[in-house]
Amino acid sequence: MTATTPIRWGILGPGSIAQSFAGGVAASRTGKLVAIGARNPAKPGLAESFPGARILDGYDALLADPDIDAIYISIPHPGHAQWAIKAAEAGKHVLCEKPLALTAFEADAMMHAARKAGT
Repeated sequence: MTATTPIRWGILGPGSIAQSFAGGVAASRTGKLVAIGARNPAKPGLAESFPGARILDGYDALLADPDIDAIYISIPHPGHAQWAIKAAEAGKHVLCEKPLALTAFEADAMMHAARKAGT
């Protein structure tokens, strides 16, 4: 990725807030939405909610995708720390919906995982 290459985004969790984020990425010159990780990829209307993005079967599939630079975490709060750490370990940059974590310990673990991975 260079200064002129758009950030290739993946969204973990296809809820309504993720749709708002996707709209922002679509309007950006510095980002491109590549894929959505969904627990129910066959959900009616899912592909139409994220035009141009691939719909992947599960969150792990999204993290394993080599065409993604950064992950937007838009899942229920209790999963933020777990999936942010997994994303960092997969070499992805992370943008996490608020609240970042449920505890200071979780937030610290997320920060350390990102630093260790260099993301």
